[in-house]
Amino acid sequence: MSRISPCLWFNGQAEEAARFYVSLLPDSRIDYVQKNVIDSPGGAEGSVLLVGFTLAGQTYQALNGGSRFDFTHAVSLSVDCKDQAEVDRLWDKLSDGGEPVACGWVKDRYGLSWQIVPSVMLKFLADPDHEKAARVMQAMMKMVKLDIATLQAAYDGRA
Repeated sequence: MSRISPCLWFNGQAEEAARFYVSLLPDSRIDYVQKNVIDSPGGAEGSVLLVGFTLAGQTYQALNGGSRFDFTHAVSLSVDCKDQAEVDRLWDKLSDGGEPVACGWVKDRYGLSWQIVPSVMLKFLADPDHEKAARVMQAMMKMVKLDIATLQAAYDGRA
């Protein structure tokens, strides 16, 4: 069966970014580093062209393609976090040199957008009680980094 591996475009930072990303999550590793065999738009012969890596069990590629393209919010990596400690840890690492955005979104130092989302958020938003879900959505819309205790209070009607 065919496999899909997202390919992320960098301007000379593919290996650095991949090593940073695999340091963030368990079941992550660098799988291979492919060097340029000739000079290319992404770098000189012998420089890194492509890095294959696994991030939380999902395979990715990081390509040094040159300066032609930048990341946008149209594509992001969403991390399902088990608790506030994991939200805080990932948020702190990704926002270091990056840019907090809103509603659990953060742009890392390479410009890639991430959604750092507590697992319980999906439960809250999928609740058949639309008032509960609406309160959680309203609380989330006021946040930058998501706070589980505040979301829980909104869900419970205590906020």
